[in-house]
Amino acid sequence: MRLTEGQVAVVTGAASGIGLAMARRFAAEGLKVVLADVEEAALEKAAQELREDGARVHARVVDVSERASVRELADAAYDTFGAVHVLCNNAGVGSGAEGRMWEHEVNDWQWAFAVNVWGVFHGIQAFVPRMIASGEPGHVVNTSSADGGIAPLPTASVYAVTKAAVVTMTESLYAHLKAEHARVGASVLFPGPHMLRTGLWESHRNRPARYAKERPRKAPYRSLDQWEAAMRAAGHEIEFTPVEEVAQAVVDGIRADRFWMLPPSEHSDGQIRARSASMLDRANPSYLESFILD
Repeated sequence: MRLTEGQVAVVTGAASGIGLAMARRFAAEGLKVVLADVEEAALEKAAQELREDGARVHARVVDVSERASVRELADAAYDTFGAVHVLCNNAGVGSGAEGRMWEHEVNDWQWAFAVNVWGVFHGIQAFVPRMIASGEPGHVVNTSSADGGIAPLPTASVYAVTKAAVVTMTESLYAHLKAEHARVGASVLFPGPHMLRTGLWESHRNRPARYAKERPRKAPYRSLDQWEAAMRAAGHEIEFTPVEEVAQAVVDGIRADRFWMLPPSEHSDGQIRARSASMLDRANPSYLESFILD
């Protein structure tokens, strides 16, 4: 797909982090951008900054876990700009779950699935039929994570399971689009290859009452800065990937019709090989030993 001036990109989770970086990158390419986020103040600030840079922007408060909210977003995007060419289902949350899986609260799973999985599905249902019907080139980018999308991360199992689901959903979407001979492509995004400075670490700030914690946490939430400080104190230096690099990878991937938006990484490649070998050999998942020993 060629990205050309005047096309329209819709990005969820667009008020900060990866979403905002993608919106800025699309705007730099001359695209009109529709920003969707659950945080109204941050969303308005992001939209204003883009407008000051000359972008044509429509911003809308959206809860992607709610089907009606995403359908209203689609209606607003088409009413405002008349078309949608790029859809980035990017909104995501951590779950805040603690302890072993059998100790997790049901609401931790329900909230994470509502946003990370149902949010992607709601985006597909609300936008893809119209994108196909337009007959114009288009592309859908669904944000997954190496933590779950490539290999399990038992220390964050809820989040990892949702991101694994996003990979399979996007693979299925790709197959369905091909079967329809649609001019719409699909990609799954693995931001990285290193850590990213995003608001994911503080997802709890937007946790709705209907998915509230049922009991107090055993340990307080840790911010990214606190986690980084703890890792440094333990002798581990953490590398970060700028969100702008992720946004550029998305633009490049759309142009190349690249399904796997997966940055080169020896660590990720090793995980893929180890997991694949375990499956092919019908062997127990020895690649999880570091977690089993914790």
